[in-house]
Amino acid sequence: MTPAQQRAFDQNWERWGLEHGDGILDFDACFGRAGPRVLEIGFGMGQSLVDMAAAAPATNFVGIEVHRPGVGKLLHTMAEQGVDNIRVYCHDAVEILQDCIPPASLDGIQIFFPDPWHKKKHNKRRLIQPPFIARLVSRLKEGGTLHLATDWEHYALQMMEVLSAEPGIVNECGQGEFAPRPDYRPLTKFELRGERLGHGVWDLVFRRRAPAP
Repeated sequence: MTPAQQRAFDQNWERWGLEHGDGILDFDACFGRAGPRVLEIGFGMGQSLVDMAAAAPATNFVGIEVHRPGVGKLLHTMAEQGVDNIRVYCHDAVEILQDCIPPASLDGIQIFFPDPWHKKKHNKRRLIQPPFIARLVSRLKEGGTLHLATDWEHYALQMMEVLSAEPGIVNECGQGEFAPRPDYRPLTKFELRGERLGHGVWDLVFRRRAPAP
């Protein structure tokens, strides 16, 4: 961590940080209000999450990131820009989903540009796998959205295969179709650079079905 990131972590963690050991998250108590609930997994250095939170002040965002410098940078940016509607876990996402996020509690889940593990022998390490998606879907409210994005075409195709096979969600754009980038997802510097170089980006937006009777 840079000195600024460490300082931001030390000064702001008590205010905005969440602990895995505290168990099930009470969203309304945590944010001091009711509101739509969006979970982002793997927010990197956090700039796009801060931008989304600033653009949607009535929404309560929870971010999960295991990379401490990224958490420190997010907290620094929140403090600098006066954004108060994000809470943060610095912990493994699978454990947070299992132990802290109540079933059917989220209006949205977003995972943008997860590690593609592009070598074939490493594909099994990719985050987007059927058991993980099933757990994500269980945490969505009826009508809640699952939004993924990647700049690796092969990973995008795997994501589409995995999400299309999950019975609890339906593709908002039609079977097998990728989505145009929604306005609420900011373009990152990385993505803008990729666009200039002619790289593609694939968005997938699926919606939680009504539970079977």
